[in-house]
Amino acid sequence: MMIAIGKLTHAIRLQLINNQCRRVTSFSSVMSKFDVPSRYKDEKSVWVEYIGLALEYKPLNLGQGFPDFHAPEHVTTALAKTVTSENPLLNQYTRGFGHPRLVNALGKLYSKLLNRNLDANNEILVTAGAYEALFSTLQGHTNPGDEWIIIEPFFDCYVPMVESAGGIARFIPLKLTKSEGVLSSADWVFDKKEMESLFNDKTKGIILNTPHNPVGKVFTLEELEFIADLAKKWNALVVSDEVYEWMVYEPARHIRIATLPDMYERTITIGSAGKTFSVTGWKIGWAYGPVNLMNNLKVVHQNCVYTCATPIQEAVAMGFEEELKRYGQENCYFQSLARELLPKRDYMAKFLSDVGMSPTVPEGGYFMIADWKSLENYVGLGDEVDKYRDYRFTKWMTKNVGVQGIPPSAFYSEGHKHLAEDNVRYCFIKKDENLQKAADVLMKWRAKQA
Repeated sequence: MMIAIGKLTHAIRLQLINNQCRRVTSFSSVMSKFDVPSRYKDEKSVWVEYIGLALEYKPLNLGQGFPDFHAPEHVTTALAKTVTSENPLLNQYTRGFGHPRLVNALGKLYSKLLNRNLDANNEILVTAGAYEALFSTLQGHTNPGDEWIIIEPFFDCYVPMVESAGGIARFIPLKLTKSEGVLSSADWVFDKKEMESLFNDKTKGIILNTPHNPVGKVFTLEELEFIADLAKKWNALVVSDEVYEWMVYEPARHIRIATLPDMYERTITIGSAGKTFSVTGWKIGWAYGPVNLMNNLKVVHQNCVYTCATPIQEAVAMGFEEELKRYGQENCYFQSLARELLPKRDYMAKFLSDVGMSPTVPEGGYFMIADWKSLENYVGLGDEVDKYRDYRFTKWMTKNVGVQGIPPSAFYSEGHKHLAEDNVRYCFIKKDENLQKAADVLMKWRAKQA
């Protein structure tokens, strides 16, 4: 009798296990219906990962690109005045394609810079940051199979935006032409024959970033003319990401590719209030270009965010109006920001060199690439398990030294990530005291290794 009961209990147990397995299998098959769509690769984000590291280890964060000091007072005051204005409509929806006051201010500025009269209502689109301007551009101008040429290293959203729209990314890396002495971002160049070979009948366009993140390269007139000639030859678009347009250090000069002969007609230019006024959290950007090209962006925009925050657009407009009054003067923020950043750039280049790295001194922007290979024997690369050396270096330094940078291989295609493995990206748009702290921490650490 006991044996029979035992057999019955065992049979029931097996049945329960089988039922559970069927439920798990059934649940898995049901849930697979809700996987991330194939057009979005479920890849890890370097920003999610490194922000998490920063929260856990609390290093001096020289990785993320945002200022840790106040924006111009007239810009922040404008926002405070706007949200408490007697006009209740300034806290309500505004025109979907851009707040009238802001597009008019942008129209005046870029008409001056491009030496052509822009139609503010039809040739400018205000977006939720430059990020959405890029998204609307690439979604609006990409059909399945269209090819986009992307210069490496690149801002990491370019590739998923192209591929999620059904496009194909084709890559060309900037390469150092110099290995000794003081390195400049001007020493990073693309191979002209390689660039020329990427253009073909399937090419929809090329994404240009000048001043460049993360190298800091400011593309020369000769380089821009070469790209422009290829775009015209192959009837291709140019998406010019110029969010760092005001952060250029002499003698470099920012040239807008849309100003070259017959290029406005095939160029969409991206800008950012966050970068222009040091208010990255405001998330206001824009795109400008000819009406026929901008219409595609507007279709995407009106079916995405539709409109952006009214009071922030009003405040940004007021900021531009003030800077237009000051334009060309010493107190114009467009000029003073680069002057303020120049000594920070030079200080970072010095302390990175002093600690044993080989920095590339940028001509523009607020990032600096540095080769860390000479420090390899002092860093526990084996303590980290990541595939690429720059990830292992930056994670080890975050955890053990207390200074965080970003691994630049995140800004390369899989086939070219090896080009970046001995480098790290740092940001110098930080308070002087925080740059000093970073220098002290690195120098003390390095001194212990001697």
